[in-house]
Amino acid sequence: MRLVICLLAMCLLVPAQQDSKAPFTKADFERWMQELSNWGRWGKADELGALNLITPEKRRQAARLVREGVPVSLSHDAEKEKAADNPRPFGHEMLSTAKTEGAQSHSDTFTVSHHGLAHTHLDALCHFFWDGKMYNGVPREVVTEQGASRLSVYAIREGIFTRAVLMDIPRLKGVPYLEPGTAIYPEDLDAWEKKAGVRVQSGDVVLIRTGRWARRKAKGPWSGELAGLHVTATRWLKNRDAAVLGSDAAQDVMPSGVDGVRQPVHLLVLVAMGMPILDNADLEAVSEAAARRRRWEFLLTTAPLAVPGATGSALNPIAVF
Repeated sequence: MRLVICLLAMCLLVPAQQDSKAPFTKADFERWMQELSNWGRWGKADELGALNLITPEKRRQAARLVREGVPVSLSHDAEKEKAADNPRPFGHEMLSTAKTEGAQSHSDTFTVSHHGLAHTHLDALCHFFWDGKMYNGVPREVVTEQGASRLSVYAIREGIFTRAVLMDIPRLKGVPYLEPGTAIYPEDLDAWEKKAGVRVQSGDVVLIRTGRWARRKAKGPWSGELAGLHVTATRWLKNRDAAVLGSDAAQDVMPSGVDGVRQPVHLLVLVAMGMPILDNADLEAVSEAAARRRRWEFLLTTAPLAVPGATGSALNPIAVF
């Protein structure tokens, strides 16, 4: 009897998510691809995935979060110079200037390779695949030289308008930014909710601040390792029914810690859950705005360019307090 009581007491002392820092294998990842799947949840032909969770009522609720009418951009300035984390810089060519003879207007053209680590962009559900399949079991063969005939960014052309929750992990840990390679676990997300007095709900955009841009400003650009979510945080996102995942980096901690799977968070979120991703958002200004107000929830609105077949799009998300 005494032994049973002691064992029960030990169980009570064990953290609820004790396995989040245990070794996570490729076999674990493949099992989670099945366990966290939203395939078929909204029908076999569905191309919106978790965006289905942003209902008309959810949008109305999000609109009511606007109390001051103060907007804050979450887009990082276009990076026009090559850097360690920007091998293909934003191209901006002037076609007509003050020196153009006979011109009656000024014009220019942009070129942007939006995927990568430099430009704020949206990943469409056709961006990643696993075992030959994209979200909802769509075969990767639908992506051809003409673009993606299914699951492209064009499916999101009506835009995203919903509640967003900023999870400021450096502020949680009392540091200006996380160092590259730092993993963010489910326990960290729970701790931030408790500290901030806010809870992620169905249909929300979850924004993870690592302080990546603050560190880049202080120490310069780098490549290779990145702070980000540990793979075990994906079950937390699924349990909350988040609609969109965003961060100031590439979501995944790098290295991922999962042998044979470089970006397990991207794969589980995009392919299994059908959740679009906002990469490389600049969360510095919104972090300060939220901290001044002690308010970590706000309306977020954004929309990709309506490009049929595209795997993603540069954009400028706006938080409104």
